[in-house]
Amino acid sequence: MSTPRAHTPRRASIIIVVLIMMAVASMAMVIFMEKVANDTTVEIRAADASRMRLEAYSAMETVIGTLEDYRSALGALRSPAEGWGVPPNDALAFAGYELADFDENGRPRYYGINPDYTVEVTFEDESGKLSLPNINATRLNNLFAYWGLETDTAAKLTDALLGWMRKDYISATAGAPQAQDYSSGDLPFLPPGRTLRSFDELASIDFVRDFFYDENGRPNDYYRRFTKVFSLYDFPTTNINGATPDVLGALGSQDPDTDEKLSEFINGADPAAGGVPGWFASRSEISQLLGDSPATALGVTISALRIIVTVRQNQASYRLNCLISVPPGGNGAKIPSGWSQLRPAGAVTSGSAAPGSVSAANMSTSANASSSSVRGASQAAALGGGAATSTASAVPVANLRYPYVYLEVRENDQLPPPSPIISTDTSDDQ
Repeated sequence: MSTPRAHTPRRASIIIVVLIMMAVASMAMVIFMEKVANDTTVEIRAADASRMRLEAYSAMETVIGTLEDYRSALGALRSPAEGWGVPPNDALAFAGYELADFDENGRPRYYGINPDYTVEVTFEDESGKLSLPNINATRLNNLFAYWGLETDTAAKLTDALLGWMRKDYISATAGAPQAQDYSSGDLPFLPPGRTLRSFDELASIDFVRDFFYDENGRPNDYYRRFTKVFSLYDFPTTNINGATPDVLGALGSQDPDTDEKLSEFINGADPAAGGVPGWFASRSEISQLLGDSPATALGVTISALRIIVTVRQNQASYRLNCLISVPPGGNGAKIPSGWSQLRPAGAVTSGSAAPGSVSAANMSTSANASSSSVRGASQAAALGGGAATSTASAVPVANLRYPYVYLEVRENDQLPPPSPIISTDTSDDQ
């Protein structure tokens, strides 16, 4: 008589296989949902930015109009402390924007044209910096000495920078980079012989890159401090109302008391001024406060103003960063002529964008007149079904008479880090 076979537990095996398949399917579904969520977030942010962009440009034009009203009334723009940059009568409030709240720094935010958005505006006086295209060896040496660098290090840095920016520059220190040093490298090239188009060029300058970048090639505090002192744009005089102690140091001032007195006056920390931010309206006023100081060589009006408009809705935001030339009429800051030397013949340079900018348009009266004439001729040709004729080109077109020139327009650019504080003890750095 045969022994009966034991029953095989196939049902339990099938359940285990089903559970494994369900687990794999669940993981695949989770991964898919995460990807969909990420893709949706990107699309939502792009749509939000597109809507906020209109609000930001609208606010920018409003600010420009307010600034022109102030400039017409005061004769010049000197400092945001004149009123157009200080609540409760700042540029947007002056134009009738309704106050929403204040940010963590106490700056006002206003309801936009779309009440779901809030708008805030900040100003930076670009002409409160030193114009890098117009810098000389003396001021560079003074600045590096003010930072506490050794004399040889300061002189070598100066020679390295000017050797990059000036054609046929003759170095004053032994061991400073020469043109042949670049041509004999692994990737041969020659110094451009023109002012910097971007501060990123510092990474290509011998000796300078060792000083302004760390061992991993990242910008250090000296780099950030240098970019806070200098502007890439061309203007004749620095505005003392936006100047920092480093600017005075570059002029040859080594007096900490003068630096502190100027900072307190401009930032509103001077008890004698009632704690209200101040500004200078003339060079004689500079002498009254600072005495016989190199600061008296500085100007008192803005020639380049950076306007930053930020639009927010909950966690979404859009940032518009524009640099305008002040005053109108071509007497303000301008794009350095050296930036156009490598452009092809016939290229338009008056509205060329700065490195890293989204766009830049020369919105001066002459530019509007010429571009309007071209549009009028083109439209007339299109309506007539043929080429533009002399009659079509003579069609009168209204001139916008836009008050300022845009030097730079950046959209959603990276926020700059705070200005560093560097110890004067640099004996271990170099």
